[in-house]
Amino acid sequence: MLLLSSALQLTPAMAACLPNADPAIRALQILVDQDANAALKKVAVLLKTELATAVPNAQRLASLYSVQAQAYSILELETKARDAVFKGLKFAPDNADPVRIMLLSLYAENVYDQAGIAAAIKVTEEAQTAQKRGSLEDICLLIGRGLLQYRQDREDMAIGSLTQAYRSSTSPAFAEQHVLAAGVLATVLRGMGDYQQALALNQEAIDWDTAQHAPLALSVDRFLRGRILILMQKYAQAIEEFDDARKLSAMLNDTQGVAFADVRVCEARIELGQLIKARQTCENALFTFIASRFSDEVKETEALLARIDLAEGHPEKALATLNEVLDHSGTDVLPYRVASLYQWRARTNAALHNYRDAYNDLAEYMRRYVTTNDADKTKQAVALRARFETDREIERNALLKRELDISHEQSQRQAQQLRWNAIAAVSAVLVIALLIYFLVTNLRFRKQLVRLASLDGLTGLPNRRRTAELATDALAEAHASETALTIAIIDMDHFKYINDRCGHATGDYVLREFARLGRESVRECDVLGRWGGEEFLLIMPDATADVAMATLERLRTLVFGIHLPASGAGLRVSVSAGLATSQRHGRSLDEMIARADSALYAAKNAGRDLVCVADEGFLSTTGIRRAIRL
Repeated sequence: MLLLSSALQLTPAMAACLPNADPAIRALQILVDQDANAALKKVAVLLKTELATAVPNAQRLASLYSVQAQAYSILELETKARDAVFKGLKFAPDNADPVRIMLLSLYAENVYDQAGIAAAIKVTEEAQTAQKRGSLEDICLLIGRGLLQYRQDREDMAIGSLTQAYRSSTSPAFAEQHVLAAGVLATVLRGMGDYQQALALNQEAIDWDTAQHAPLALSVDRFLRGRILILMQKYAQAIEEFDDARKLSAMLNDTQGVAFADVRVCEARIELGQLIKARQTCENALFTFIASRFSDEVKETEALLARIDLAEGHPEKALATLNEVLDHSGTDVLPYRVASLYQWRARTNAALHNYRDAYNDLAEYMRRYVTTNDADKTKQAVALRARFETDREIERNALLKRELDISHEQSQRQAQQLRWNAIAAVSAVLVIALLIYFLVTNLRFRKQLVRLASLDGLTGLPNRRRTAELATDALAEAHASETALTIAIIDMDHFKYINDRCGHATGDYVLREFARLGRESVRECDVLGRWGGEEFLLIMPDATADVAMATLERLRTLVFGIHLPASGAGLRVSVSAGLATSQRHGRSLDEMIARADSALYAAKNAGRDLVCVADEGFLSTTGIRRAIRL
């Protein structure tokens, strides 16, 4: 039930991605979108008849099972949908068979456990190798793979797959697949916080389902649009969308769909201060969720009712409800909801003057909020990079296609003008195409060589030569703009002991982890490069010694979290650093590095695990701690 609730909250309903070539089966696929229960009854009769024949038609059986899986999927009966998929796959073993592709797409839609997702990705990618790039089958597999990658929390890969499917399906012949890709991509972008793009893609799905008279899919589309608007804090507009979704669900006798719409309307009305109306819709939803045994949604609804009780001046009642909701410390509630539950219980305890409990709940809320927020930021950054790389690849492919088109047009004009020289014209086209291939290949290898020459192979950081170039440029910019530039030399403490005790593999792991933590700790404008062995150089433009000290202290603290194997018992990872700034001393990079190196030796001699500033020994971390104690 928890998975069912999660699926309805996060994933749009998907129609048949591949229309069946058999008109009778295609009619059943269309019926599924209109009345899934009626379609299931017809499919059951046809399956019984076909299986009773002396020699059943494998292709027809696979097609009927795909329709059955599609109907179960729309009704959120994932287990039955997967069973139907597995039965159908036995009769469609060929990866070139469109019916198998349809079954694999439905499998991707209805699997949620990590082992099942990994298996689904494997068979999907195997099937993709048998498809022509940009074909209908390839697009459907891309949509399924993107959905699976999203459920693996790999938004970067999901955006790449779904964007490719969306761009490849712009032809009017692929309109249905285009809308499917738009719906799933909207869900991913909503999770990444790109609400405007998510709304635009969601509107495409709404327009399509309206034109196709698909009320169930349209109900889900409206519901998802309301979710996006709530995240944008446009509560009045969200209520309108949920009301439309509720009407469609009521028309289809979908009591669960009505309940999901009601609980979200309740949430929006609470934010608008409409407490009486909010209580009514929440209580309606709660009754349905209890009857359906949706324990997660029961707790979600009870938490909203507790908020209403608190707002109406009944904190004792609200606290009792929230204690019941959090009776398992939030382990039986969807993770993204738990933090807010602790926040509201903290407010409730504060209203009752239970300040110690309020403080504890607030601390738990902050811990979970920071964890979720940091993860969201990382996901957003990764997703933005993925979208940028995808767009760049599409632009490069489009440019190459235009060049080839121009070359082809020129060849055809020559063929029309010089028919007697047709063989020569064709040869010229082939030569031009070959030259373009060589040019593109050469550019690609040159980019790879430049990258390899600039990066350290182990850590992925700029190597010593590239780091020195960046430092020289930064110093010149600092002199030109009359701003401070700070550099720091960072050295891993007792690195030789770690290598000797734990092995070089662990040493390499420590260096890679340090590089990862360093990238996360420094500012966007800073540069962290490998200077040699276990030494690193940090370049910080427009940064005073105080700013640099704070950054290095943060990094030094994070390094403590690098775990060593059992063979490293008694050892821990730490770093020492020396920093120098261009603000007071020197004009050359060599001088600054020499002063930073001198400060590093001072930190080593003072016992390691320290950060020292060149020429101002008091600013070492030891000095700061001593000053605080005094």
